[in-house]
Amino acid sequence: MAAYPDPLLSPLRRENAAPLDAEKFRDADRTAKGEPRAKVPLGALTTLWFNTGTLCNLACATCYIESSPTNDALAYISAAEVAHYLDEIERDRLPVREIGLTGGEPFMNREIVSILSDALGRGFEVLVLTNAMRPMRRFGAALLDLRAAYGDQLTLRVSLDHHMAQVHEAERGTGTWDKATEGLQWLAAHGFSLAVAGRMLPGEEEAVARAGYQRLFAELGVPVNAVDPARLVLFPEMDVAADIAEISEGCWAILGTAPASVMCASSRMVVKRKGEPNPRVAACTLLPYDPQFDLGETLAEASRTVLLNHPHCARFCVLGGASCSA
Repeated sequence: MAAYPDPLLSPLRRENAAPLDAEKFRDADRTAKGEPRAKVPLGALTTLWFNTGTLCNLACATCYIESSPTNDALAYISAAEVAHYLDEIERDRLPVREIGLTGGEPFMNREIVSILSDALGRGFEVLVLTNAMRPMRRFGAALLDLRAAYGDQLTLRVSLDHHMAQVHEAERGTGTWDKATEGLQWLAAHGFSLAVAGRMLPGEEEAVARAGYQRLFAELGVPVNAVDPARLVLFPEMDVAADIAEISEGCWAILGTAPASVMCASSRMVVKRKGEPNPRVAACTLLPYDPQFDLGETLAEASRTVLLNHPHCARFCVLGGASCSA
């Protein structure tokens, strides 16, 4: 398998971050302390994500998978390739309820409407992660048709990195706030099922953040309930360069959590890597490049247990308690 850029090596790492301990996350089976590494078996595959491609109209300061107007490390996936996996779900009677579409910006993919129509037409709940800017608005008429046909079966989750414009624009660039909020208001005005994704600032209390978003939604006239974690998804602040504890098998009891609570216990993501002939299935939406999290070409192959041998597993999922799905 070809090697792909690792987000941990991004030039966007914070200059003042404490370096990650080089002895950690080296052995797939054991932590640096020699303890058995935590692992997560696939319970029931309820959410299948498709990365539509890493190309994006924005180049955010700390994009988890480094999407940008020039990064095509993940190529556009085609409607036919998506259909192949939807066929596998139906053929093998897999318990998938939700199809998630992420990027990059999904509306950069010219086949996005065909992909949406196919998934919705087969009865799946569909969640699209979008910045709600110009690429989405180009498909306004088609989205209205899908809304008329499928109603709340389609949900769009809009990325607003904070409830304050200056924080959002520090991440996404000058002028992005107005365009994003205008897109959010357009979706609200046309009755779409909506969610918003934001990030927690260092030291920010969740209740304070939710209250800030609730005030913003009221000002915008957007009917999103900021108290509902499925409607306002707040991701933990991720400093990819900072040191983080490894998760051993003994951590489950110490933390009072269980493997079934981690994202890879119930979801997988299909990616089309540049230069590869066919899409592949990755364990996680955050780890499309790391070969150890490539689980095969089919969903059947990808049903095996995942070893949590990456800082993102600890920082984002186990200790951060986050999930890309609702």
